[in-house]
Amino acid sequence: MKHFKFLPTLCALVLSSLMLAVRGGAADFDPTHPLLEAVLKRHVKSARVDYAGLKAHPEDLKRYLAAVAGVGKAEFKRWNQAEQIAFLSNAYNAWTLQLVVDHYPVKSIKDIGSLLTGPWDQPVVRLFGETITLSQLEHGILRSDYTEPRIHFILVCASKGCPPLRNEAYTGSRLEEQLVDQARLFLADTTKNRVTIGDRTVHLSPIFKWYGADFEKKHGSVLAALKPYWPEQTGTAVQSDFKIRYGDYDWSLNGQEK
Repeated sequence: MKHFKFLPTLCALVLSSLMLAVRGGAADFDPTHPLLEAVLKRHVKSARVDYAGLKAHPEDLKRYLAAVAGVGKAEFKRWNQAEQIAFLSNAYNAWTLQLVVDHYPVKSIKDIGSLLTGPWDQPVVRLFGETITLSQLEHGILRSDYTEPRIHFILVCASKGCPPLRNEAYTGSRLEEQLVDQARLFLADTTKNRVTIGDRTVHLSPIFKWYGADFEKKHGSVLAALKPYWPEQTGTAVQSDFKIRYGDYDWSLNGQEK
């Protein structure tokens, strides 16, 4: 019977070790996203992706996605909002890269899947112990849980019509700076967004038609939301009564030219 007196102590030690292991696993995720940073630095140039190179050397991307999948919901909820948005946005962009790599070569991300289940409906995203789709990540989490319309400047769907894919990861500590810069870069691209003062018209990417409600919810109107991010003279000239016309979207792959 004397051996049984050690059981409570043994059980306590085992439980303590398990708790430390859980905490250690959660703490292992680096909020500066160095693995993704390495992938983007190596394979993204001027917003274009070297998909062939990434397909040949996918190790860091796979390691990053495994790290993302290992983050628990309890740990995630302890982060501040900027850290959460950065994490989810990086996850979206990284899983999009992996989806394209898995099917490369393709001319467009829309070539992936079928008429009934397109690329954004593929169950490829491993997050919080579940496997979900890119659509669920964007619409069911990012757009649903956060009143931050500028996510549409940082989510990149592997197409030339998207905002530019940065060659750096998003981080909570720099998210505001990165959001502002992405907004300015996107609006400065006159192939997607421009203003003709003479006929009082703002020509916009269809992104602002598809997700206009997100901008209106926070700012009252799309034009009000965009005003701070236009080049200075343009932003001053744009008035609330300007007409909006939406252009076409280029779904061709945002790959590097061979």
